[in-house]
Amino acid sequence: MLTDPSIWSKAHGAFTHFPIALMLVSTFCDSASLFRGPAERQRALRSTATITLVLGALGSYAAVATGLVITKWQVWGHGTLLHHHQFVWPAFALMVGLATWRVITRQTAAEKPPTAYLALMFLAAALMSGAGYWGGELLNRG
Repeated sequence: MLTDPSIWSKAHGAFTHFPIALMLVSTFCDSASLFRGPAERQRALRSTATITLVLGALGSYAAVATGLVITKWQVWGHGTLLHHHQFVWPAFALMVGLATWRVITRQTAAEKPPTAYLALMFLAAALMSGAGYWGGELLNRG
């Protein structure tokens, strides 16, 4: 299913790690901002969460595009590729949706993120981690 190692597969490998890491960092920062502490630290954590989420969402477009190229435009696939895509697509949609929400609402760093937003962040982080796991399995089997 995957093409031979090429510039596209190397690019995909490079592009996928940043959105995964940035999604996890954003989730951590938003979560850490909920604990009592100086208001300045909470604002800094929430600002970091916003920046890392938006950068991760932007970077995820390159990861998706290169992934589609190396799978010859298979949106679902079979076997391990199917498992990977079952995590990738909802993770991608949630990450982009959450970043868009954060930018559109212009939530200030002084405001606590809503509970529903945090729940979706945790879901997106879990899905992103699952996508990373199954992406690794694709490499291990090939």
